[in-house]
Amino acid sequence: MSRPFLKMNGLGNDFVVVEARTQPFAPTAAEVRAIADRTTGVGCDQLIAIEPGPGVDARVRFWNSDGEEVSACGNGTRCVGWLLMQSTGKDEAVIETRAGKLFAQRAGERLVSVDMGEPGLDWQEIPLSEPHDTQALEVVLYAHPQLGAPPGCVSMGNPHVVFFVTNLAETPVTEAGPAIERHPLFPRHVNVGFAQIIDRHRIHLRVWERGAGLTKACGTGACAALVAAARRDLADRTATVELDGGELLIEWRADGHVIMTGPAAVDFAGELP
Repeated sequence: MSRPFLKMNGLGNDFVVVEARTQPFAPTAAEVRAIADRTTGVGCDQLIAIEPGPGVDARVRFWNSDGEEVSACGNGTRCVGWLLMQSTGKDEAVIETRAGKLFAQRAGERLVSVDMGEPGLDWQEIPLSEPHDTQALEVVLYAHPQLGAPPGCVSMGNPHVVFFVTNLAETPVTEAGPAIERHPLFPRHVNVGFAQIIDRHRIHLRVWERGAGLTKACGTGACAALVAAARRDLADRTATVELDGGELLIEWRADGHVIMTGPAAVDFAGELP
């Protein structure tokens, strides 16, 4: 039986979104890889299923393009939030994920704000394989002049390590990213952010995503970069994060919650074979 899907993107971070509230959807890792394949499949960074959930507008599951199911996806949550608000006519949506409940709000025409919750900052929350100071990790993960400053580690429902570089253009993102992603310090592997602080209100960021590679934007990565920068007093607690696909506004509120605001777009509809 064929199944309808929507192709969506948040700043170029693209998704195949499947409605699974009336018909269960349980893809194997091989099926996820086939759907995500940009040559022979639909092509996407992540596959998303919208499922029914008690007391929420929907339960959402995410798979990276390598077939692994993951707990959180910021840009994907924003896209799903927009879909749910369009279908209900409401200005907010409550979404259950493996990382907990997330709250989406309409923030303008095709703009959505998502409360991503509080970041995990303890080494066990990332998680790391051994105790370390996550504010400034004194471990050489990859030898390169641009990666000499200690990185910070943050969990946004998924693990992130953020390097602060002086020149993003001279940073070997596609070489360092996959090496650091599978470093033994990260038992569940890690998303690798490379952040250049432009000023206290603007961060230029590229992210090598765990299981997906270099993407045009990473919502949880933008949240992690702002939190890591604010912990080191390199940026204020509200800043614009500039990614290859566009900009996200990230706020780390006084109550500890991280709010991400950005666009959601529908590219096309289709049917999975």
